[in-house]
Amino acid sequence: MKNHLSNEASLYLRQHASNPVEWYSWGEAPFALAKRLNKPILISIGYSSCHWCHVMAHECFENDFIAEIMNEHFVCIKVDREERPDVDHVYMEAVQLIIQRGGWPLNVFCLPDGRPFFGGTYFPPEDQGNGLIPWPQLLIRISDFFKKSKEELMENAESIQKNLIASCATSDSESYFKIAHLSEAALGICGNHDDQYGGFGSAPKFPQAMNLNFLLSMRTHPQGSIELSDKIEAISDLTLKAMAHGGLYDQVGGGFSRYSVDAHWLIPHFEKMLYDNALLIGSYTRAWITSKNPLYASVIEETVAWLDREMLTESGAYASSLDADTEGVEGRFYVWDPEQIEQILGPSQGKEFNLAYGINSKGNFEDGFSVPALQDSDISVREKFAQARTSLLEYRDQSRARPARDPKIITAWNCMLASSLAEAGFYLNKKEWVERARSIVDFIWDKVIDHQQEGLQLSTVFYSNSDKRIKGFLNDYALLAEALLTVASKVDWVDYGASSLYIERAEACLSFTIENFKDEAYPGFYFTAKDQDTPIVRRKEWFDNAVPSGNAALLHALSGMCALTGSAEYESLFHRESAVYNYGAKTNASSIAFGLEAIANHEAIAVIRVNEASKIESARKSLLGHKWRRLFILSDANQDFQCCIGKLCLATQGSIEATLSDYS
Repeated sequence: MKNHLSNEASLYLRQHASNPVEWYSWGEAPFALAKRLNKPILISIGYSSCHWCHVMAHECFENDFIAEIMNEHFVCIKVDREERPDVDHVYMEAVQLIIQRGGWPLNVFCLPDGRPFFGGTYFPPEDQGNGLIPWPQLLIRISDFFKKSKEELMENAESIQKNLIASCATSDSESYFKIAHLSEAALGICGNHDDQYGGFGSAPKFPQAMNLNFLLSMRTHPQGSIELSDKIEAISDLTLKAMAHGGLYDQVGGGFSRYSVDAHWLIPHFEKMLYDNALLIGSYTRAWITSKNPLYASVIEETVAWLDREMLTESGAYASSLDADTEGVEGRFYVWDPEQIEQILGPSQGKEFNLAYGINSKGNFEDGFSVPALQDSDISVREKFAQARTSLLEYRDQSRARPARDPKIITAWNCMLASSLAEAGFYLNKKEWVERARSIVDFIWDKVIDHQQEGLQLSTVFYSNSDKRIKGFLNDYALLAEALLTVASKVDWVDYGASSLYIERAEACLSFTIENFKDEAYPGFYFTAKDQDTPIVRRKEWFDNAVPSGNAALLHALSGMCALTGSAEYESLFHRESAVYNYGAKTNASSIAFGLEAIANHEAIAVIRVNEASKIESARKSLLGHKWRRLFILSDANQDFQCCIGKLCLATQGSIEATLSDYS
């Protein structure tokens, strides 16, 4: 059998190009073949840095016997979830309906027309006594059932499709979001906080930056209270410190892993994703503005340094991820034993470092190795070992095989990073970060948008070694509009007068989005444009997952444009879309936190206009004495100095500092 993946641009698909499975990539050909042969389809979805995707590939897809079963009884399609989020979203939701959970690898069994009737995640090659059906047995069972009881599977598929359609449905029963629901939502999220170890929920524990950012937006919100504000401060402080001290954070090289397998942030799942780090830079920046905690500043600086060192591509944009595995072993690049540390740092300092970072002969990971985690909360202990960490980083980089990097540039993730870099750069006095944010959105505008096509044809991914293009989705356009606005909000600090170009581009992006993704009948924008092919159902994405939902990202962009233009059209559309979040704010706030943050910030966006570049720096220094709020600081030849918050402009009181005394 011929495998069809060798010429694919996606690293994940190429990782499966040598499998004995006759994999097809997503497209018309495998569906036509399945219909002609009357075979069920297996759609297997994952991504290049996914540890358990690798495990199942090695155990099952590289096994000749298992591959023969797959090839004989199924038409098999491999999908890179990062390249085709539209496909991943639909089949993930279907599997969650079937087995009440999801994850990757995602394996979905479908009728020849692509409608799913069964699915799951990881399956072992043989019975391991853990209740999971061995993959070969499952393949045979499903193939037999398809041959003998296809009508029953068709009924099941039809029921799943109807549920998928119903999950996208919205009504216009509410005209406005009820602002009182914000405090209810914040309290609901706070109630899920782990007051012992930080974070939300139990193990495995993810760094839920969107929840933190919503809570941080509620600290001074009129709908809040002193008690809620104090609780939010305590939650954010505990969680951000715990993540920064634990093994989730790469203590040697900077940057955060995907999640912790335990409740106290010690042992990570080692893949490093661009989106997590982009969002967390934003969280630590907002917390630093209030606390001035040097730990937060260090985490931001070290994470940006890691991004520039290991993730920055020649294009000026950033790669998507680093693999969890090195040489087939999870975490090998990141773990240490005490003898290694003492050999590199010397016996005396090595012993001190091992004690400070919890590295001992027993080990906290596997085979006597340890993931470094700072044991002492005293910042001076961390600062004491700054040079030691540099020495260990140099040793690690020079002597160890590196985790594989997926070089594809994902539009939405780079947009999130651009927004966070612009904010962090402004407040931490790093002009080069604002310039980097600017270069990201310039690259996307110049290279990722196909200017040869009519309209704003954005691609969801960019490959430096391929001209493959996949039309952008709602989150690509919405997050690009938001990134353009965020760059516009701070770029006049580094290039006075440059903001107008990025505001103009953001408005063009929003106009295209409204024209091509909007549901004219009901609230909500579709994930795919009106001229895009869609798998099974054209759906709306409401809930945040690892990254913000497209509809939530759009709320941020609409809100920002409202503040800049005062447009009644944008204001009306913002209220139409935000009204959908009433029910979720009361019942499932943590799943819609990014949208709730946009609503919480909407009435309190600050717009500062000045007629001299020097006044931006004066305002920036003064703003460091206030809690974070969404801010545009713009050049305006007609304004000496004006600060408006929402629909209220502050009275000018002689100096910038005096005027901003009422900023909070």
